[in-house]
Amino acid sequence: MIKHQKLELTWIGKENRPRLEPRILLENAEKSYHAAERRSDKDIFDNRLIFGDNLLALKALEQEFTGKVKCIFIDPPYNTGSAFTHYDDGVEHSIWLSLMRDRLELLRRLLSDDGSIWITIDDNEAHYLKVLCDEIFGRNNFVANVIWQKKYAPANDAIWLSDSHDHLLLFAKNKAVWRPNPLARTSEQNSLYKNPDDDPRGPWMSDNYTCAKSADERPNLYYEITNPNTGEKIWPKRTRVWGYDRSAHERHIADGLLYWGKDGTNSTPRFKKFLNQLRSSGRVATTIWLHAEVGHTQDANREQQALGAMTPFSTPKPEALLSRIVEIGSQRGDLVLDSFAGSGTTGAVSQKMGRRWIMIELGDHIHSHIIPRMRKVIAGADPGGVTEATEWKGGGGFRYYRLAPSLLEVDRFGNHVISREYNAAMLTEAMCKLMGFRYEPSEETYWLQGRSTETDFLYTTTQTLSRQQLESLSEEVGPKRSLLVCCSAFRGKAADFPNLTLRKIPLAVLSRCEWGKDDYSLNVANLPKAPEPKADPLAPESESAHADRPPANPADAKKRRAKRAAQVGPSLFAPAEDEVQA
Repeated sequence: MIKHQKLELTWIGKENRPRLEPRILLENAEKSYHAAERRSDKDIFDNRLIFGDNLLALKALEQEFTGKVKCIFIDPPYNTGSAFTHYDDGVEHSIWLSLMRDRLELLRRLLSDDGSIWITIDDNEAHYLKVLCDEIFGRNNFVANVIWQKKYAPANDAIWLSDSHDHLLLFAKNKAVWRPNPLARTSEQNSLYKNPDDDPRGPWMSDNYTCAKSADERPNLYYEITNPNTGEKIWPKRTRVWGYDRSAHERHIADGLLYWGKDGTNSTPRFKKFLNQLRSSGRVATTIWLHAEVGHTQDANREQQALGAMTPFSTPKPEALLSRIVEIGSQRGDLVLDSFAGSGTTGAVSQKMGRRWIMIELGDHIHSHIIPRMRKVIAGADPGGVTEATEWKGGGGFRYYRLAPSLLEVDRFGNHVISREYNAAMLTEAMCKLMGFRYEPSEETYWLQGRSTETDFLYTTTQTLSRQQLESLSEEVGPKRSLLVCCSAFRGKAADFPNLTLRKIPLAVLSRCEWGKDDYSLNVANLPKAPEPKADPLAPESESAHADRPPANPADAKKRRAKRAAQVGPSLFAPAEDEVQA
């Protein structure tokens, strides 16, 4: 039987996957920020800025935000080998693919069915990343490879070709239901509509009245029409017939939609399309984005400098670029996520465009760049970027979170125990996340701390529960509800309490994930060590290798030489056996 095979990208270590701990998020009110006053009823305050490893942060968001993110933009390290101030992204190719795969799988789960993900990347990894995304999102959900002109002038010192663009890979969660929003029409586009005949319906543009079909293909479109100004009888070419059948043509005449030229004597009419009658008030986005429309890297650097960044971020993206992505991929009030926040452009643009946002960043520039930038945006003190285009005046806010430490730590005896940094509320929230419950502590009922359904609840305590306590719990829960009890230990038989499920902590969660690992970042400092090279059995040994070895037996040495010769085969330059002298 032929084994079923699939087309996929393979690399060293692809089978290795991290066993992520679903951490809880801890808010720091001192770093959170909101406007001094409400500007409108549409102000958004529940945005999230998360400090920590983005893989762990995405795992932390999974339970609450699965299927809720409308638009994702990420600008991951490009694996170019260049050492940036804020990113060290010279990651070995296979490991880079593994790290990206792990993040993309989580990002896909967070996307809504009608959501999309946009990824900027350069030529170094773009084509591998495309195949990787085909595998994760499905090749049928690939939408486009948008080309962004990131430089406005060629690099004259380029050894080969001057690199002028980046790729912007676009995938939909479900291409069958995702549709891009039209872009707003520009004044340049509207200026193409004129009104040379003073038509009371306003400006219009003329279009071809013929189509690229032949009379043999569409005989119903091959017929005679009359110029009403000259009385001339006109037939289209047999190779290019009218674009409308006879009945539609009669309606066009009645509606005054035919234009016969300035003096009315043209041999072929033009079809009038009015600006105020366009089926869509916007325009279709293309796959080539020039810097004149969406900015370039120098624009992004100037935007940073205008905000007073002490050390400008090395690879920023201009606000105009993010504005176009957000405009195409979301509506007001939708949720936008960026798990490689960098200098915070995604959050700044989303705030100005009335979107909710989540940004994740591990680097210290979350404090040196992102927070100062977002405070200015919210305060209405950022005049640059898309502020004028969006008529942004400030408002809203964000909450700052950090990842909680690992739930379990190793004590001095080598045993896993609950971390001393966890209080009772943190422990309960963590257990809810680990056990698949929503953290919803009740103010009236002490044991009702989390729920999975309307009748299934969770209770966590570090106490050892006696039989009397279990009996009391079971009686309060009642026969129509169930309770998962997580405790240090209990006395009594679990079977005696059919509405209680008893689990000991930390034993109940010990094997669920890997504990104590805080950094899965795209950084060469965090890469696993390369395996030690295996010794070559045929290679000559060094002198030091013989230092502590007893004197060699000549007979043994002869056997070893014969064995090596048999493994290697006859030397091309050795004398034939009958030529060897005694």
